[in-house]
Amino acid sequence: MEYRQLGASGLRVPVLSFGTATFGGGNEFFKAWGNTQVDEARKLVNICLDAGVNLFDTANVYSQGISEEILGKALEGIRNEVLISTKATFTMGKGANDFGSSRYHLIKSAEDSLRRLNTDRIDIYHMHGFDANTPVEETLRALDDLVTSGKVRYIACSNFSGWHLMKSLSVSERYGWSRYVAHQAYYSLLNREFEWELMPLGIDQKVSTIVWSPLSSGQLSGKFRRGLPIPESSRTVQGGAHGPATNFDHLYNIIDALDEVAEETGKSVAQVALNWLLQRPTVANLVIGARNEEQLRQNLGAIGWNLTIDQVKKLDVASEVDPIYPYWHQRQNLKLVPLPIQY
Repeated sequence: MEYRQLGASGLRVPVLSFGTATFGGGNEFFKAWGNTQVDEARKLVNICLDAGVNLFDTANVYSQGISEEILGKALEGIRNEVLISTKATFTMGKGANDFGSSRYHLIKSAEDSLRRLNTDRIDIYHMHGFDANTPVEETLRALDDLVTSGKVRYIACSNFSGWHLMKSLSVSERYGWSRYVAHQAYYSLLNREFEWELMPLGIDQKVSTIVWSPLSSGQLSGKFRRGLPIPESSRTVQGGAHGPATNFDHLYNIIDALDEVAEETGKSVAQVALNWLLQRPTVANLVIGARNEEQLRQNLGAIGWNLTIDQVKKLDVASEVDPIYPYWHQRQNLKLVPLPIQY
């Protein structure tokens, strides 16, 4: 297992982490992801540890806390061998203060997560989204208090815009508070908008990227094929997919290129797609999910080897889309863009 430094921190994390949104299946949305219960979760955890994957990612909203509870039980007796990442901000109740990144909600959310996870600390605590109704100063001071109390080790964000992250880093610097060391973001061969602003920001500010949905809700798993029906077992069909509607012509062009590279490397389409991400700037970790042992072992095969420069370029070309303004204008002079990627 390869380990990488997480942003401007001293923490080293494996390049793969195991995402536990498949644990619990507590509602219709998460049932489309999976319905893993405690016994199976323990098996998956042990497979991860055998492969050197010691970072486990969850969130309080995953099946309304059930995922955290199952992960906590699966980690009984081995808590000191692993890192736990969880999240807060989204709605966790019907009350007027049961959502957001206020001091009230964050302190309560952290304590609830600690109880469900059966642990005394959260290693990486993410803001699951940006709360524009709460002053950034309030959010970051509450997070800094959680760090100084020992309940949280490092803080990170997720799904932020560029200005959300930059303003937060500026406030942390101004007051000497803990700063976000990572940004958990949506990024894949099919969805490369992350590169337009968030990646250059991460390079400049030393904020690592933890990638969620690196196979784009399974669309880059190798099961989606031109001219064939969408698999009935996919999250796309079952209502668990994210984001806008897929441009299937673009998807299948990417899959054609993935097929070529997979044949050259002797790897699967999914393994090639994951390996491509691990060669992108700022990427420290990919959150991989799995409904069963077979899927998990397949995803673990994405490491221990690297695509060639020519293979990376082939995938770059197949997945490239025209950026929106002002990014297309900025690219007219690449010397001004701190992004070491061939276009």
